[in-house]
Amino acid sequence: METNDLTALIIEQAIDIHRKTGPGLFESVYEEMLWYKLNQLGLFIERQKEIPVYLDGIKMGIGFRADLIIDQQVIVEIKSIETLLPVHAKQLLTYLKLTSISTGLLINFNEELLKQGIKRLKN
Repeated sequence: METNDLTALIIEQAIDIHRKTGPGLFESVYEEMLWYKLNQLGLFIERQKEIPVYLDGIKMGIGFRADLIIDQQVIVEIKSIETLLPVHAKQLLTYLKLTSISTGLLINFNEELLKQGIKRLKN
């Protein structure tokens, strides 16, 4: 599946979840729901995948855990916070750089209209 089609599908499923549940749940709940919906569609999803960080060629251990990596093409970072800050986009861009994945979705489910809480980022 092309990356643009994949991100459109992910956004469609996230909007469906948000319509059914609304804002206010924990990030982990939205993550579980989105994982379930995408898994039902037969997508390959890695959840809470540990991503190591290297310095001078030496593995420093876990640098972060990716919420969802879908079909090795898109990292989805899920939030349920009052407002997205510039640091959240910077974090996702760093995740993209460390994994060599080119596309990321930052989704804040704590919005009245979910489309206001979605940012698509490219590395």
